[in-house]
Amino acid sequence: MSFTKHIPNTITCCNLICGCIATGFAFRGEYALAFYFIIAGAVFDFFDGFAARLLHVSSAIGKELDSLADDITFGFAPATIVFSLLGDFLPEDYRWAAYGAFLIAAFSALRLAKFNLDERQSLGFIGLPTPANALFWGALALKLTAIEIPSSYNIYIAAAIAVGVLFSSWILVSEVPMFALKFKQYGWKGNELRYSFIAVSALMLALLGWGGFSAIVVLYVILSVLTQRKA
Repeated sequence: MSFTKHIPNTITCCNLICGCIATGFAFRGEYALAFYFIIAGAVFDFFDGFAARLLHVSSAIGKELDSLADDITFGFAPATIVFSLLGDFLPEDYRWAAYGAFLIAAFSALRLAKFNLDERQSLGFIGLPTPANALFWGALALKLTAIEIPSSYNIYIAAAIAVGVLFSSWILVSEVPMFALKFKQYGWKGNELRYSFIAVSALMLALLGWGGFSAIVVLYVILSVLTQRKA
């Protein structure tokens, strides 16, 4: 028991380390590597809770550590990606505006604190989950840097990213209900939305590659708005 109780927290720390590495790559403008480490962090984030339930070693410190790790990997790391991305597109005299990207880190922290206290989110989510937001920005950076964009469009892209920062900051802490990929049973009835979303998401990834995560997150938000009733 003395060993197994440390397994979930060790996995959580792996999530946190992935977020730190992703942040380092993001500051250097290496968006692909930053995105891959965010994905790795998301995998660790899934398995720490799974391990805690499997081993029956859930703890208060584990819950706090998980939120801290999540804000690094899914808050600070994507904020840094957006910061560097804005630096690529903004004119030199306006690059100070790129610091606004760190609103994502602040609102991700608020989202995580709210989740820990909100008892309505046992079967679904209220507001966009931080991993989804992080995957959106990481995938978007991959797409934007993979295509040739005339420099005359840079300011418009920067403006669109800035609006996106404000929108994602809002939706993280909003009262918009979102469905969760949690299954009480695995039959089709009652899980139509989940199975359909997974199938379409797989198709998007097959067609668009890793950059398809941005489209998947947009689809997730739209489906949630159309299908979920306010809690």
